[in-house]
Parts: sequence; structure tokens; C-alpha cells
Amino acid sequence: MVEVSRTVPAPPEAVFEVLADGWSYSGWVVGSCHIRDVDASWPQPGARIHHSVGGWPLQLEDTTVVLAVEPGVSLELEARGGALGTARIELSLVPDGAGGTTVRMAERVTGGMGGLLPESVQALALGPRNRESLARLAALTLGRWRGTGEGQP
Repeated sequence: MVEVSRTVPAPPEAVFEVLADGWSYSGWVVGSCHIRDVDASWPQPGARIHHSVGGWPLQLEDTTVVLAVEPGVSLELEARGGALGTARIELSLVPDGAGGTTVRMAERVTGGMGGLLPESVQALALGPRNRESLARLAALTLGRWRGTGEGQP
């Protein structure tokens, strides 16, 4: 399992608000280029985001499904990317004691071509990708949170 983390200077509820907006995923998940549909029940278990992965014209259409959720605390997903593989992603939100949140993202490729690679090789691609995803998640969170006036000094 490849794990990265980032501290976001906003409370867990603000970070989870972005996670709970399935339409925002192409804005922070590196590789997801287009959200085609989001189940109305997102982010409840079993709900799906219907997304496209990759660059045009070589896009794969697939889904991400919620496996488990604890609002404001954690979200567990299974992302499908066609022949590229299936991955289990665990996002956890931990208050840092200073009003911020440490976001932990752990990902394990569970199937497809990506699953054939040794974990050390997977880490070479997933580590930088997921660090960038968390940087984008932090930016979206701060933009929304500050936009509400709650994140203003």
C-alpha cells in the first residue's frame, strides 16, 4: 500500500465537504479528466462516480464506488480504470490540534495490469501522483472554505 499525507489549514469538515462533492473529483484526482455522472446518494456506500481517465482521445470510461464512509473522518473507495486496473483508496482526516487537518491517502492496486507490478514500482507512480492529488484537494478545500468566510482571519 502506498501512503502519502498532507496537512490542510482547514477543519476536517471543510475537507470532507470537497470529498462529498463527487463532481469535484476531476479537479483534484490526478488522472481523472471528466466526471460524466455522480449518483445522487454520493458519498454513501455503493454510490458511484462515473468518470473518464486519461487524455483525449485515449480516455477510458469507468467508475469509482464508495466502500465505506464516516462523514468528516474517512472515505474508502474502489476506483476502476479499465484494463489499467482497480485500486482501493482510503482517505482519512485527522484534526491536527491547530485547526487544520492531516489528510492521509493510502492506495493499493488490486487488479488489472497495474496489479502485476511490484509494490515498489507502483510506489514510483502512485506516490508523486497522490501527493499532487492531495495538493489539489487542499487548494479546493481552502478556496471553498475561505469563500464561505469561515476561513478568514
